This record gives sequence, C-alpha cells and structure tokens, in this order.
Amino acid sequence: MFSYTIKRLLIAIPTIFIIIAAAFFLMRAAPGSPFDSERAMSPEIRAMIMAHYGFDKPLSVQFLEYLKGLFTLDLGPSLIYKDQSVTKIIASGFPKSIVLGLSSLSLALFIGVPLGLVAALNQNKAQDYSIMAIAMAGICIPTFVTGPILSLVFGVYLGWFPTAGLDLGRMTIETMTLPVITLALPQIAIISRLVRASAIEVLGSNFVRTARAKGLPEIWVLSRHAMRAALLPLVSYLGPACASLITGSVVIETVFQLPGIGRNFVTSALQRDYPVVMAVVILYAALIIILNLIADILYGVLDPKVTYE
Repeated sequence: MFSYTIKRLLIAIPTIFIIIAAAFFLMRAAPGSPFDSERAMSPEIRAMIMAHYGFDKPLSVQFLEYLKGLFTLDLGPSLIYKDQSVTKIIASGFPKSIVLGLSSLSLALFIGVPLGLVAALNQNKAQDYSIMAIAMAGICIPTFVTGPILSLVFGVYLGWFPTAGLDLGRMTIETMTLPVITLALPQIAIISRLVRASAIEVLGSNFVRTARAKGLPEIWVLSRHAMRAALLPLVSYLGPACASLITGSVVIETVFQLPGIGRNFVTSALQRDYPVVMAVVILYAALIIILNLIADILYGVLDPKVTYE
C-alpha cells in the first residue's frame, strides 16, 4: 500500500502542474482585466499599475514567476482586496468552508445511509416509494430555493435560528443549523439513492444468500457481509463530494452571508482577481486528488479482493 500511495502522489505532480497551467492561461485569455472600472484610467497610470504587478511581461515569464512564488508558498497579493495577501484570504475563508462542508457531509451520511438501507430492505414497498420520492425532491429542488425558504421560515418568521454570519469564534448549533441543513439536503438524497441501489444488488448476491442459508441472524448478515460491499459505490462518490463541500458552496455562502472561499472564488473570478482564483483552483485540485486517494485506499479495507500490487 505504501508504494501504491507514493506512486499516486508522484502521478499527481504533473496533474497539478497541468491544472495550474490551464487555469493560469485561461484566466488571462478571458476578456477584461482586474483594473477595469467605471472610472477612466489614463494610459500612463494603467501602464504603471501593470508594471507593478508584472503584467507587462510576456505570459510565459509571468507563469514562471508564479511557479517560483508557488514553490516558496507565496501566492502573491490580491488585486481586488487591498492590502490583503491571497494566503490571508484563503486562511480566513477556508476554516468556515471546511466546518460547513464536513458538518453537512456528516449529517448527510448519518441520515442518507440508514434511509438507503431501509429503502433497500423494503424494496417496492411503501417505505421504499416514500423515501425515494423524498430523495428525488431533494435532488430536484436546488439549494438556492431551499436556502431562502428555510431562512425565511425558521429564521425570520419563527426566529428559531440566526440567518447570517457564521463566526468561528462564537460557533453554536443555532448559527450552524440552517446552512448545514441546506447544504446537506441534496447530499442526503444522493447518498440514500446510492446506498439503496448498491444494497439491493448486494442483498441479491450469492454470498449473502449463503450467509442466510447458514442460519446467521439478519443483523449479522447486514453488518458483517452486506454492509461493507454496499458502501463501495458510496466511497467512490464521497471523494469528489467531500472536496466540493469543503471548498464551499457559493449559494449557501451568499444566502447566509458566510465569508467562505466559495464566495471569494466567484467574486474574484468576476473581478479578474487572478491570484485568488488560482489559489482556490489549486486547493480544490489538491483536495480532489488526496480525497480520491483516500477513497481508493478505503476500497482495499472494505473489499478484500482489491489489491495494490
């Protein structure tokens, strides 16, 4: 397993490099610049600003200088947020995004996995149809609809929960409830459908029928035999899903006014803040690679047939 992990990490190096290069040149190929504004700027002042940030140099030189700074963990200054470095912006937004994302994923697993198992054990019965109907609604209704509705009902009308301002310094269940539930609802629906489909296939397999024929209690058949195999598709899904949730949800962070990196990413992309966009892209790519590697390792834990040779 150790050699497999090292090999995957070595393969990740050129992958990250390609992602960085693609993001760097695509951002600069897009129309507009960070210094476009409603107020007209004289050519002299514009040339001075471009020279200050090194934008007067050829793109190849700019790219090499960016890579040099990246190797020294210098992500550069923000072009829009004055007197703030990219590292400071990411450091301030990432903790909020990671707490929100992991909390939502934990809630989705806690609810989605049991719902999927109940639906699988009651295939084509009322419980199955009810759970799958709710799951389809959770998938079809987007978060930009459920977020404002939950905020309006439980935050404004009933006054049970705050509707904005997640602050890590005074984090409570009340401040986390609405954002976490809104972000978790689509994941609960997806996870329940994945677990149901996988569990139905596993429960009809030969090794489960053999375990039942030997007279094992149903709880042992489910926990010791069927559960591990049924969770394999879920493990594959959780890698990219976890990375997506951790890097933040733009809709959730906008509705509940959370200063996470997802909201910073969209704002920076619209205003051509190249360093911030590059930092978020690199962070997201690194999370995808690491979490997919963890998912592949978990395959070997859950499925003895998987080897790393």
